[in-house]
Amino acid sequence: MSEVIATNQTILVVGGGISGMTAALEAAECGKQVLLVEKNPTVGGRVSQLYKYFPKLCHPKCGLEINLRRMKANRNLRLMTLTEVTAVEGEAGNYSVTLKTSPRYVNDNCTACGACADAVEAEFDDEHNYGLMKRKGAWLPFNQAYPFRYVLDPRIIGTPDADKAKAACKYDAIDLDMQEEETTITVGAIVWATGWRPYDAGKIQPYGYDRFDNVITSVELERMMDPHGPTGGKILRPSDGKEAKDVAFIQCAGSRDKNHLKHCSRICCMASLKQATYLPEQYGEDYKGTIYYIDIRAIDRLDDFYQNIQKDPNIKFVKSKVASITEDKETGNPVLHGVDTEGYHRYSNPHDLVVLAIGMEPSVPADGFPMEVVINEEGFVELDEKNGAFFAAGCSSDALDVNRAVQSGTASALRAIQVVNRVAGAEG
Repeated sequence: MSEVIATNQTILVVGGGISGMTAALEAAECGKQVLLVEKNPTVGGRVSQLYKYFPKLCHPKCGLEINLRRMKANRNLRLMTLTEVTAVEGEAGNYSVTLKTSPRYVNDNCTACGACADAVEAEFDDEHNYGLMKRKGAWLPFNQAYPFRYVLDPRIIGTPDADKAKAACKYDAIDLDMQEEETTITVGAIVWATGWRPYDAGKIQPYGYDRFDNVITSVELERMMDPHGPTGGKILRPSDGKEAKDVAFIQCAGSRDKNHLKHCSRICCMASLKQATYLPEQYGEDYKGTIYYIDIRAIDRLDDFYQNIQKDPNIKFVKSKVASITEDKETGNPVLHGVDTEGYHRYSNPHDLVVLAIGMEPSVPADGFPMEVVINEEGFVELDEKNGAFFAAGCSSDALDVNRAVQSGTASALRAIQVVNRVAGAEG
């Protein structure tokens, strides 16, 4: 790896999801030197795992492609993938940051031809598809990955598979001698855009996510809908591969619950409303969707989207916090149990498939930060003077949808620019 040059007028952006990419691009296009680091082999984050956005129901790929084009064209922006921040010392305007970069085992000669993947036999759970399918030990993370280069899984290093990958490459792109590297740089400001992770549905015991095949999460349904995903773009029951035409969506799965996440994750209501539109897209008029909700939080222009879904005669809304899920052993159908709080009658409703609108929590736990920062009780980073020039962006600052995450990324970039401008003024 070439030497990384950074000064106290450089802005470090940690995390290459939508908010981190936005912050890095906005700062770089303002003429600032920016280093963007991402712990995964590619940028794109959770947005790259979505099938559609709400409320326009457009595909994320176009927005991602535009950002990638901007990144490739901007000389002020440098990218380091497979890189994490392990330590931060110093103060606003003058931070010393230690970076750890893991080996890709594939160099810049890679043309993404895929010969290495063809040669490798070992398979592992595919992280991009939430483990719903397998990938090879040599793989391209997804079809818009940037850098557009393959990666070797470290678990095959030292095995015959690694040698097969190297022998199959015509471009001398496989480097099995790559080692982990540590770099220390100086930067003036840090934008922390490490994003979010889906709440572990297995912790919600009454819903049986770990026990019943036909209970899945909202993020898994997004991957199912992708033509390149585990089911080729079809809504299929994991238990038997049959089409799921009667789908239940359970709101606040792990959110607004003192036993799990106390906060409202904000995106879940709209995510389920959006996913309800996947049913007519898939089945025409032969479908049934049921949304079990505490209340629907759709504000501003999103309320129009909500009202349109309400007009669909095939979509039913049940005001209820589902108490538990059991399984019909003969059909494999999940059966939802609870009380409809509008009619106050008990129900035991079977469905082909249940989708849990899973809650959002920060990717980095409270004890996982490389420096001392002020966080709230939900684990999100506060905007606080005690944090110096360490600014949270996107879902490291709060539970946000894509639109607000982009706005947050821009705001954090502006704060970071002010810091390095002051540094430049003081040294000038």
